Amino acid sequence: MLESGENYLETVLRIMEQKGHVRSVDVAEALGVTKPSVSRAMSILRAEGYVVFADTGHIQFTEKGRVKAEAVYDRHRTISRFLVLSLGVSEELAAKDACRFEHDISEETFERMKNYVKEHSA
Repeated sequence: MLESGENYLETVLRIMEQKGHVRSVDVAEALGVTKPSVSRAMSILRAEGYVVFADTGHIQFTEKGRVKAEAVYDRHRTISRFLVLSLGVSEELAAKDACRFEHDISEETFERMKNYVKEHSA
């Protein structure tokens, strides 16, 4: 899956956790993109089996989509926390950097970061 698809899935998950439901306009606002861009991305994600649209027009995950979104979001949170704990960077900078790292980091490095966070979190 491409980085942009992962970003859309993560954004849908975050909005869903905040609001309980997700509309295309919510995703567009969160990512700072146009509604047609969201529609195109959601069409691709639907074709790949990650999302479906409810009768209300709300975006919903398939099981496959939820698993992928949660994995991407877990990577984001873990990397962000690692940067704060190990390097002392601000939460804001850590979140920005995590957005870049989460898509390209190896599984071994991610697991080591995850272990570090577990060991150093209070």
